[in-house]
Amino acid sequence: MDLHSSFPSIGDLKRHARRKVPPFVWEYLDSGTGSEVTLHKNRAALDDVEFLPSILHGPIECDTRTQFLGQDFPLPFGIAPIGMSGLIWPDAEKLLALAGAKAGLPYTLSTVASQSPEDLAPHLGQNAWFQLYPPKDPDIRADMLGRIKSAGFSTLVLTVDVPVASRRERQVRSGLTHPPRLTPRLLAQIAQRPTWALGMARNGMPRMRTLDKYIDGDSALSPTAHIGYLLRTSPDMDYVKWLRDAWDGPFVVKGVMRAEDAARLKQAGVDALWVSNHGGRQFDGAPASICALPAIRAATDLPLIFDSGVEGGLDVLRALALGADFVMLGRGFLYGLAALGSRGPAHVIDILRQDMLANMGQMGLAKLDQLTPRQYSN
Repeated sequence: MDLHSSFPSIGDLKRHARRKVPPFVWEYLDSGTGSEVTLHKNRAALDDVEFLPSILHGPIECDTRTQFLGQDFPLPFGIAPIGMSGLIWPDAEKLLALAGAKAGLPYTLSTVASQSPEDLAPHLGQNAWFQLYPPKDPDIRADMLGRIKSAGFSTLVLTVDVPVASRRERQVRSGLTHPPRLTPRLLAQIAQRPTWALGMARNGMPRMRTLDKYIDGDSALSPTAHIGYLLRTSPDMDYVKWLRDAWDGPFVVKGVMRAEDAARLKQAGVDALWVSNHGGRQFDGAPASICALPAIRAATDLPLIFDSGVEGGLDVLRALALGADFVMLGRGFLYGLAALGSRGPAHVIDILRQDMLANMGQMGLAKLDQLTPRQYSN
């Protein structure tokens, strides 16, 4: 079966995925916070980035290879972390890690994933990243870093834009709590999605396995908070410096939206900045990430990663043109998994690759380093 004939875009995967998972799972994956203004801004602002086509170049052999953080990559994008991916599709983290390893692209495991670093150790490629929600206790912090390194993760990503739990009203309305409680309402939804239900029956309802070691008991939490908040702190610059000293490898700070933060993060020894508004899932008063990107690029020579709202290869090129060195996607890969199971992540990668090649050809670009802000028409 030619998947491109049925699912030529991530939008096609998204529509099919919605029919494959229970509604409460869909709301967890697809929702933002508040009125979802920021979620929609991300998409609209990317659409506002236009390029002027370039003509009369003759045949062009387009090359999508790039270098980032000292590594060679066949494509300028990777798989971003999404907490509790195993709720969206059974064995999601393992399937995503395998897809990243096979394609030679980064895969990022979340602290609040449903599989632990040790679970994924046999399946990781050489570009395994770990996204850290900052533990408060220094002993837990040190132990977790040791586990991450021993499992084979090479790059540490500290998320700094989640000081408190967001509200995510669509998620609350769906009836989903952390940990998931199988109420009659949720069981009725599950009964309508037999493939998802059978997979969950084989694997068991997901939990945050990385944190199992550190949790003695549960406490009252808001519906959108989870057990990780009992361990977590809101980090400051001293925390960043502690991690820089403790971690032997590339160190990235995720959730940067202000240009003035770049200088002090560079001084603290951070290797790259990740420009992100958390996909509109955390704060509904933020600008679109793509709108923050140019000012941050102008303020620093550190490598920049970009996410939020990316739905195709053209969006990857848009981010690169405005200053990003690398792009990460989260939801798109989960749409692929939910729509197509284990075949989904590789198909998402191929959709993005083919879309990049088609659009590079329209712009007369043989290589990604020819993509400059001068080609941006607005």
